[in-house]
Amino acid sequence: MLGVLNFPDIGSEIFSVSLFGLEFALRWYALAYIAGLLIGWRIVVAAVRRPALWPAGRAPMSPGQVDDLLTWIILGVILGGRLGFVLFYQPGHYLANPVEIPMIWRGGMSFHGGLAGVCIALALFARRNGVPLLSAADALALAAPVGLFFGRIANFINAELWGQPSDLPWAVVFPGPLAQDCPGWEMVPCARHPSQLYEAGLEGLVLGLVLVWLVRARGALRRPGFLTGIFFMGYGFARIFVELFREADPQFVTPDNPLGHVLHLGGAGLSMGQLLSLPMVGLGLLFLLLSRRRA
Repeated sequence: MLGVLNFPDIGSEIFSVSLFGLEFALRWYALAYIAGLLIGWRIVVAAVRRPALWPAGRAPMSPGQVDDLLTWIILGVILGGRLGFVLFYQPGHYLANPVEIPMIWRGGMSFHGGLAGVCIALALFARRNGVPLLSAADALALAAPVGLFFGRIANFINAELWGQPSDLPWAVVFPGPLAQDCPGWEMVPCARHPSQLYEAGLEGLVLGLVLVWLVRARGALRRPGFLTGIFFMGYGFARIFVELFREADPQFVTPDNPLGHVLHLGGAGLSMGQLLSLPMVGLGLLFLLLSRRRA
């Protein structure tokens, strides 16, 4: 098909081995989580080792405390991400099949749920260890885009969460009958927006570079809560925008609601991703106002 790109069939597994009759595999999605957490951990460690970046020349945590915080964050990401997916996207299915809730190897993680889990874990850690919460949140905000970038790249490799049909030159022909099910679309095969790469670029690369620039050029870490506010607003706006190109979640699609809107506003509506991202924009604005008051 002219003008579009064929999907690079990399495969969801990096390698697999058989031991004692059982198959063990390392998947790209798992590697994305591991790489995001480890690189983010090193970014936070590097930041707290530079006291001049922080208010009054004092970092909010020691490198040893960052190491301890990593365990809390891992739990928050996994538990929050999984429970968020269960509650936000498929509550009926998991209510009928509760034994499947812990089966994260089958897929199904929610960023917004993972974010909520991280927020709870950070609040508990800060309270227990006497760490200033806003500055600790700023440190995690600086590291978060790395994980978002790797996670969206893994979504692309797994050929999941693709976008709506498109004939743009960079549209991708994703494999599988679901990706090729494009009612009303005349072109065959059906190419789609690589919305995973849009998100990797906006939520990961662009947002990450903005946060680094604010730290290096504007001393953003010296204003507790400021970087957190920028992260929340930046992610919220980026996700709301990219949802315009993403294929609707199938569980929300009906003949009367082909775009999968969960909130209807006259002739328009909001997807679940947009609905969950709107409070992030408001929360980001609240953090910015709070940082200004503290300053």
